[in-house]
Amino acid sequence: MKLVTTIKELQAELDAARSSGQSIGLVPTMGALHRGHASLVERSVSENDVTVVSIFLNPTQFNDKSDLERYPRTLDADCALLERCGAQIAFAPSVAEIYPAPDTRHFAYPPTDAVMEGARRPGHFNGVCQIVSKLFAWVEPTRAYFGEKDYQQIAVIRRMVADLGFTLQIVPCACIREADGLAMSSRNTLLTPAERAIAPHIYEALKASREFGSAHSVTTTIQYVVSRINAVPGLRVEYFSIVDGESLLDVSDWDEAPSVVGCITVYCGSKPIRLIDHIKYH
Repeated sequence: MKLVTTIKELQAELDAARSSGQSIGLVPTMGALHRGHASLVERSVSENDVTVVSIFLNPTQFNDKSDLERYPRTLDADCALLERCGAQIAFAPSVAEIYPAPDTRHFAYPPTDAVMEGARRPGHFNGVCQIVSKLFAWVEPTRAYFGEKDYQQIAVIRRMVADLGFTLQIVPCACIREADGLAMSSRNTLLTPAERAIAPHIYEALKASREFGSAHSVTTTIQYVVSRINAVPGLRVEYFSIVDGESLLDVSDWDEAPSVVGCITVYCGSKPIRLIDHIKYH
């Protein structure tokens, strides 16, 4: 595997693949890689001739400076994992390389980017679109792989792809979980042992809500999940929304949309650590 740190190096590495018509898979990451990321990389390796993994902690998508500062940075371990997974190129640029000047582009895709995370993290999805659009332009991937844990992010990126006319396939990949159900996340490494012990209650409540929801309304199911999680000392729900899986707008009835998804964000611990998850109802 080749580690490159500049756009020029990246494109030089990809020139041969492009000229010979090889397929290119891209897995955008912010580093601190885990088994969930590995599953994306392995899928890309199985479906493409060349796999590029970006490792870049993108400052423009953080609206909380302390969150950015706390985010784990593990480049050596990340590269070792990517080597094992069979990736050909790791792209780990500096902030100055990506943003030699401020990116003043503004992306807006309401209602998709205006609800849930968009409503609570102003500017977050604009930053996501800034970095992902740059990566798509530089790599020109055949396919790009994203984990469904960040369910709303995938919906926003699909809108951006259509808006900017990128000719690539967005490949959503199932959320990978720990044995106790906790969604794998780089942020999990920030949890204390006591916080890690209570975090699985999030997915337990989401799973239980499937059966509960079969006999109750959407509104009652939301109340059930929120109250169940908030009853655990150390957990506090920021929001739980049950939405149309395409538009991400709230639904009031289970049959209102072909795809219905529950999206949740929970604060865990006294610091606290912000954990997100989702569940598909149908």
